[in-house]
Amino acid sequence: EEEFKWLLQEEVHAVLKQLQDILKEASHRFTQPASSSGGAVKQENFVLSTSGTDQVKGVLTLQGDALCQADVNLKMPRNNQLLHFAFREDKQWKLQQIQDARNHVNQAIYLLMNRDVNYQFKTGSEVLKLMDAVMLQLSRARNRLTTPATLTLPEIASSGLTKMFTPALPSDVLVNFYINLNKLCLTVYQLHVLQASTTKNFKPAGGSILHNPGAMFEFGNQRYEVSHVHKVECVVPWLNDALVFFTVSLQLCQQLKDKISVFSSYWNYRQF
Repeated sequence: EEEFKWLLQEEVHAVLKQLQDILKEASHRFTQPASSSGGAVKQENFVLSTSGTDQVKGVLTLQGDALCQADVNLKMPRNNQLLHFAFREDKQWKLQQIQDARNHVNQAIYLLMNRDVNYQFKTGSEVLKLMDAVMLQLSRARNRLTTPATLTLPEIASSGLTKMFTPALPSDVLVNFYINLNKLCLTVYQLHVLQASTTKNFKPAGGSILHNPGAMFEFGNQRYEVSHVHKVECVVPWLNDALVFFTVSLQLCQQLKDKISVFSSYWNYRQF
């Protein structure tokens, strides 16, 4: 009983403090300032390309959760024509996955700090409830980075992203940006129009993170088929850090839950 009391009064608070420190570090990764004195979030440039092929190359500028610049070069396979398109000066593209992950981390920090400094936990179940709430936010934060949205091709075609570029994207090219784990990914789809005579086997593709050649869809009274898919990506180091912090925090939460459960089981057994 004395040990359990010590656990509730001392160790729980030590673990909560440790979790706060780790998650503040994680949150800081999402909003790293441009200078040590704080201020605006720093801009980072990333080159996205694949070794062995120069079909697609992208140079992207990431500022926190926003792509503020994007330069894409695409070599068309049928005639080796080089296309170049970039974000318009006045445009930024928000990466919702990063925004959501940061919000979940901040919610977890709020849950950990949302009590008086002298607060004492009275029961094990109170601690378990808090750990479950924190772990839910951390799992959601991690899942937003590890699980990109599944989109249909018409959703990609009608996305605001298609209107971001100058010159405008050709009608037979679609692009999509997303986060996958610690990577910033760019997918470029090249399309060809399906003639009326070939649409008897038309079968529209459903939602997917990445559509394969042969996927068909209808958009603007026209039917298309994906002829080529190019995916390029690069590692974003601070996303890697954030994922490590999430894993360590979830392990700490689980270890505390396990300790509480052992003591609670023993206590219940004694009562019985």
